[in-house]
Amino acid sequence: MDFTADSLVSRAARDLSLRPDQLIQDVERALRREVPQVWTDPDIALDAAQTVAEHVLAALAGIERGIEPSQVDTPSSDLERARRLARHGTPISVLLRAFRLGQGVLVDRMLAELPRLTGDAELISAAARKLIATVTGYVDRASEYGVSAYQEERDQRLQWRLSMVNEASMRIGTTLDIARTSQELADFAIAHFADLVTVDLLDSVLRGLDTPMRPPLTLRRVAERSAAAEHADTTTLPRTSFVCADGTPTARALITGQPSRHDLDTGRPAPPDPGRGAEDGSHSTLVVPLRARDATLGVAQFVRHRDSGLYDDEDLLLAQEIAARAAVAVDNARRYTHAHAAALTLQRSLLPHETAEQSAVEVAFRYLPAGAQAGVGGDWYDVIPLSGARVALVVGDVVGHGIHAAATMGRLRTAVRTLADVDLPPDELLTHLDDVVLRLSAEAAPARNAAADVRDSAPARQAADVRDAGAERDAAPERGVGGRGVAGRNAADVGTAPDVDSGRTFGPGTDQDADGAADGESFGDIGATCLYAVYDPVTRQCSLARAGHPPPALVAPDGTVEILDLPHGPPLGLGGLPFEAAEFELPEGSLLALFTDGLIEAGDRDVETGLALLRRALARPAPSLERTCDSVLEALLPPRSDDDVALLLARTRTLGAGQVADWDVEAAPSAVSRARADVTRQLTAWGLEELAFTAELVVSELVTNAIRYGRPPIRLRLIRDRAVMCEVSDTSSTTPHLRRAGVSDEGGRGLFLVAQLAERWGTRHARQGKTVWAELSETAGFPMGDFA
Repeated sequence: MDFTADSLVSRAARDLSLRPDQLIQDVERALRREVPQVWTDPDIALDAAQTVAEHVLAALAGIERGIEPSQVDTPSSDLERARRLARHGTPISVLLRAFRLGQGVLVDRMLAELPRLTGDAELISAAARKLIATVTGYVDRASEYGVSAYQEERDQRLQWRLSMVNEASMRIGTTLDIARTSQELADFAIAHFADLVTVDLLDSVLRGLDTPMRPPLTLRRVAERSAAAEHADTTTLPRTSFVCADGTPTARALITGQPSRHDLDTGRPAPPDPGRGAEDGSHSTLVVPLRARDATLGVAQFVRHRDSGLYDDEDLLLAQEIAARAAVAVDNARRYTHAHAAALTLQRSLLPHETAEQSAVEVAFRYLPAGAQAGVGGDWYDVIPLSGARVALVVGDVVGHGIHAAATMGRLRTAVRTLADVDLPPDELLTHLDDVVLRLSAEAAPARNAAADVRDSAPARQAADVRDAGAERDAAPERGVGGRGVAGRNAADVGTAPDVDSGRTFGPGTDQDADGAADGESFGDIGATCLYAVYDPVTRQCSLARAGHPPPALVAPDGTVEILDLPHGPPLGLGGLPFEAAEFELPEGSLLALFTDGLIEAGDRDVETGLALLRRALARPAPSLERTCDSVLEALLPPRSDDDVALLLARTRTLGAGQVADWDVEAAPSAVSRARADVTRQLTAWGLEELAFTAELVVSELVTNAIRYGRPPIRLRLIRDRAVMCEVSDTSSTTPHLRRAGVSDEGGRGLFLVAQLAERWGTRHARQGKTVWAELSETAGFPMGDFA
């Protein structure tokens, strides 16, 4: 039979088309050997087998009929299969290599058929050239269509992945709460690409420990969500810790920091999960470590059930990107939680655990930390016993939140106590305290400038771009329960460890970079407000001054409530502006309420509304000051407060005439003996004869000093309280100083003797003159050893 090149090729194609199964098997074996990636997934493998058969039959039919390659119809499902390969994450090179391998096998089998049909070598050569050109044209055309569909699908997948990552950045990390952030990761994955999600964090991470990554690894489940559950239920999670078995995919992910994919149908079973049953229907699982700032925090597992498709490389990449952002949010929450706990511990240690014993006032107090969004603040209160049975009441508020605010509060509280020991009037004390704040602000200036330089640096701006801008908007602050002092029922007595079990939100700060101020703190100018009051139970006079602070409320014995009209003073830290004190005579049983602005400005109400609510709350009768504190907080504070609150209530007492005795002293040496006699008689009347000798010595020295170095009029006063206080006043402002007299000195031992005999002694200045005082207890005696 005479053949042309076209007819010879057509005849060879017809002969092969009569036994296509063998050709299809040859092509499939070549693909399995050279491109095994196509056969790992059962669904993709089935598609590949169908693709081989359809392409072989289409190519043979076109060659047999002599159709131009551009006119040969490719299989209608070929484009969808190319898109499926793209969704599976198979590289495009695999698709192109599969086409070329199939082309090679088909050409080889066709060339083997030609010699059986004719012995004309020249004809066979022409037919071979024709065959190669036809098959190459067909493969090029099929490849072009397949690559186009593949790339289109890849672009769509990339766009979808970017949108998922962007959405995850908005939805994960909305608070600085560890449990809630982990649950947001689980909820997001369930909504888009998983049927079951678990998030386990290392127990050492939750406890704030930086331990090496060595087995055995102890994990704690903090979030879990299943598509079968309509809503997330974090209250039923197994909160107990469990040990991750060595050699499991979870352990490998934690140690190596590398994710893995596990499919039940491909010989790579999913890892066992101690938090779920053995038969949980898992079909395909992604195990992704949670890593942030070169540290592994835990692991997330994303599971698909049998009615969902297997995970592919694209899904693994998406899970990695989402987990990376979630890990940064968890790390921010972790660092914030520990920094917040440290700030709360610092602040708690700086506040008074209990007040010193004194008889001037009955006190009750509360301190409530700020809610989650604001963080630990700088509010404080104090009750300071003074000489002459008087007492100082202090409430202050440092601007800002965080460790810096708590530390500044501690320094200011110490400064106030130091200045109070000098017995300064309220306005003078605030003036000196203002100088202290100015010095603290000057000392903080270098750190403030350095922080500004860091914020303006390129790495800091890049880090800020990565951080979730909305990480604070949905924080759920916790309100503590007020109590008596920090050591009592004080709300500051919350645990310092992160409470992941309860999902408690310690609160996000304004700065979410854990390397910076993790608790909302800042290096801004230091500022504070303060209210300082001194109450004298002998005269019932109360002197008050304020520096930018809300005025106190006064409840009269008849129940009338008023806000005291105090002169306005500038906030501390401005400098150069005066403070002015006001004096009030308070009937016995009056109630003073000192507070910070967080009490009256809580919520959306204005100051006037808050003061009105405070007046109504204080006007209600209560069986005790403790109950009054609780009533005030219940009436004024919302469930979630953005500022911390300090409240100090003081009910005044008086020392009656039977507890105070005073005498005018003549400015003559002969008056000393009379003063000693008056003191002895008074102590005998009080039944304190055992103090007479010591008191005589002290009074003798104090009166002698007043006569010799002071100016009349001179007064002597005895106060019987928890101790006996001797006071000698004159109109001179000269302050006596304690010194050690030399062996040959004739004087200089008077105040030394007073210091040895008295429990405490000191000098306080008034507008005119001074008072030298000494406090004697019943255990006071003559220190013979000191004068031997």
